[in-house]
Amino acid sequence: MPNVSTVFDVEGMSCNHCVNSIKKAVGELEGVGTVEVNLTTKKVKVDYNGDLVTDEKIKAAIEDQGYDVK
Repeated sequence: MPNVSTVFDVEGMSCNHCVNSIKKAVGELEGVGTVEVNLTTKKVKVDYNGDLVTDEKIKAAIEDQGYDVK
């Protein structure tokens, strides 16, 4: 299951600082390819290698930045 794309609903994002902190935190996880954050829709799309990282690890990285993942 190497190439996976998941969209997370994230509450609490309000500015470019929020976007950058999520991109940095998730992007540093091993196996993550791209991170797209949309402030308008409150969605974070992550493309990653499912053999190296899980949805749970990505969710935890977002929550560690202070945001709620629905």
